[in-house]
Amino acid sequence: MTPFTIKDLARELGVSPSTVSRALRDHPDISPATKRRVTEAAQRHNYHPNQLAQSLQKKRSNTIGVIVPEIRHHFFSNVISGIEEVAYDNGYIIMVCQSNETLAREIINVQALAANRVAGLLIAISSETTRYEHLSGVIRQNVPLVQFDRVVESLDTGKVVVDDYAAAYGAVVHLIESGYRRIGHMAGQEGISLNRHRFEGYRDALADHGLVLEEKFHLHGGYREEDGRDGAERYLSMDELPEAILAINDPVAVGLYTRFKEAGVRIPEDVALVGFSDTPEAALLDPALTTVFQPAQEMGRAAVSLLLRQFEEGADFSPSTVTLPTELMVRGTSAPRRRP
Repeated sequence: MTPFTIKDLARELGVSPSTVSRALRDHPDISPATKRRVTEAAQRHNYHPNQLAQSLQKKRSNTIGVIVPEIRHHFFSNVISGIEEVAYDNGYIIMVCQSNETLAREIINVQALAANRVAGLLIAISSETTRYEHLSGVIRQNVPLVQFDRVVESLDTGKVVVDDYAAAYGAVVHLIESGYRRIGHMAGQEGISLNRHRFEGYRDALADHGLVLEEKFHLHGGYREEDGRDGAERYLSMDELPEAILAINDPVAVGLYTRFKEAGVRIPEDVALVGFSDTPEAALLDPALTTVFQPAQEMGRAAVSLLLRQFEEGADFSPSTVTLPTELMVRGTSAPRRRP
């Protein structure tokens, strides 16, 4: 039996195939009455748009490529959940890749997704990504691209971020107001804009409150729990510990926490800790981890919504940056300091 086509539907209704197509996509140029007629006829004939034919016609699929540094990271898994929710509601599926925090794998992922003619790309860059030719290349190929969380500021794309500067500044002010003075920062990789903004917030909060930034307490590492453990070893090798540490994210904070505990360091009596992300592990520690809540699912929803707007507007799309709010979740690891 020959499948019922969009041309058959148009012929039956006495309209053009393009009118049928736009009606099924709920295009604003089509009247509600026509949309209703088209929808009822499509249901009557059990007609569904041919996604493959549409993909070939548009030279892109109904698939959105998503690249994250690590799927196992609770923050990024929540972002993916937000992306999938909005994408599905708009007739798209997502294909998720992880760079595993490496530039080489990120390049392979970007090239593979572009070669498969994805409708667009959503990406949070890896900790190694300090050159961006692979991203510039897909932009030149007119592949819609939106960045989220970890972004390349110099690339003219849509971006979804939080105010990392303000979040770090507020976290350090909280530590200062809780009685801590010698405050360290377990940072991420140098060259990443997110890392720079959080450092600047940390630095300025100390300066604005008349405190010294002690360079020996400002360490660089990665974004995983093992990087936090390595950082703790470096702090433990010093003649003295900082009174408090702002960690680049929760996994690093958990790594610091567990290694300090193993070494007999009391938290927060000896060292207070603050993380970023508000992962489930943060509330399970004893004492529970003070951390900056980032709206991960909302970030995913906002990122894919920005990409969908780029699909709709095409050449008229003007890239913009969406900045989402954060909240400091104050818990036991930053309890007020008792001085001798």
